[in-house]
Amino acid sequence: MWNCFMVGLGGFVGSILRYLVGLLPLDTGNGFPIKTFLINLIGAFLLGFLSVCLGKRVDLPPQVALFLKVGLCGGFTTFSTFAYESSSLVQDGHMGVALIYMIGSLVLGVLAALLGQWIAG
Repeated sequence: MWNCFMVGLGGFVGSILRYLVGLLPLDTGNGFPIKTFLINLIGAFLLGFLSVCLGKRVDLPPQVALFLKVGLCGGFTTFSTFAYESSSLVQDGHMGVALIYMIGSLVLGVLAALLGQWIAG
C-alpha cells in the first residue's frame, strides 16, 4: 500500500509540474506542440538519469525510486497528449509538422534518456 501511495504522490507532483509548464507562454507559431515536446524530452532525460543514479550510485529506499521514476516522471510526461496532438496535426493537414513532431519526439526522446544515463553514469 505504501508503494501505491508513493507512486500516487509522485504522479500528483509530476502532473502539477506538467500543468505549470503548460502555462508557459511558448508558441512556435506553426502549430508545433512545443510544450508537450519539451515536457517529454525533459522527462526522458530525467528518467534516464534517475534510473542510473538510483540503480548504482544512490542508496535510497525503493519507495523513493517509485516516487521519482514511476510517479514523478510518469505524471510529468504524457504519451496520450503526444498521440492526440500528432493525430490532430495530421487531421488538420499539417503533415510536415506532424512528422517532425513524431519523429523528433521519438529520436530526441531516446537520445535524451541516453544522455541522462550517460551523465549519471
